[in-house]
Amino acid sequence: MVKIRLTRRGRKKIPFYRIVVIDSKKARDANYIEKVGHYDPRSKELKINLDRIEYWISKGAQPTNTVAKLIAKEGG
Repeated sequence: MVKIRLTRRGRKKIPFYRIVVIDSKKARDANYIEKVGHYDPRSKELKINLDRIEYWISKGAQPTNTVAKLIAKEGG
């Protein structure tokens, strides 16, 4: 199953997240299929490609609870 979820980037105590499409069986920071956005919790910067999110959801991808909240916040 394909999921839309967060992968952690950045450094210690300064996280930055990529919103990616990835196989649900892979590790959190494994190679992903496609990057569809990013989120910085420190500056509250959020950028999501809603067209690609809609495409992947139509193909059966499921967003995690956190990503679903971020999508709703962005307006999708």
